[in-house]
Amino acid sequence: MKARILLAEDEANIRLGLIATLESEGYEVVAAGDGAQALRLFPQHAFDLVILDIMMPKTSGYDVCRELRSGGARVPVLFLSAKAEEIDKVVGLKLGADDYVTKPFGVHELLARVEALLRRARSEAPAPGGNLPAILRLGAAAIDRKRFLATVGDREVALTARELKLAEVFVAHPDEVLARDTLLNAVWGVGYFGTTRTLDQHVAQLRKKIEECPESPTTIVTVHGIGYRYDTRANRS
Repeated sequence: MKARILLAEDEANIRLGLIATLESEGYEVVAAGDGAQALRLFPQHAFDLVILDIMMPKTSGYDVCRELRSGGARVPVLFLSAKAEEIDKVVGLKLGADDYVTKPFGVHELLARVEALLRRARSEAPAPGGNLPAILRLGAAAIDRKRFLATVGDREVALTARELKLAEVFVAHPDEVLARDTLLNAVWGVGYFGTTRTLDQHVAQLRKKIEECPESPTTIVTVHGIGYRYDTRANRS
């Protein structure tokens, strides 16, 4: 059975073209003309993927993604953006987006990214890290895998699905040097088309949530030219 996709795009010509393209590949598409309509449609169906234009009237793609994630939705989110600045992509990733395509984009690139996200989502259906406990210790942080929450001292903060998977990989490989490509494959899947910069941004966000001093991390340390390592020594008594 092909996936059901929620598409939110305010420009009618682009929206109709995307609907035709996706449906030609066998996907079921439910379309919205703005972010507010997308939020109304989301609870009415079981979606496998959400595609959001960023700059939309009434409610932006950023706001839609923020609302979905705050409500606990784990469905993959793909941003369509005319913005090419790195800060705009960082904002999207921080809000919980899984990938983005910058306009103008090729049809084949879009379809490849859609398929990659759906493939990873299907492979992630079983709970990741089956041998790991429900509560992980990552440095000074206690991570509740079921609630997607990290607790450091008196501070409690929500984790995105990607941040949780990163944490699980680090906990499963303590004190090992993990190459960036290894982490990308473990968390995003081998079909991911992005760059290691995406990984670096997610690691930076995870550090802000689990490190006592993110500016000088001691739990997830950088191994220059290679990747990262979960250093268990820094938090031993």
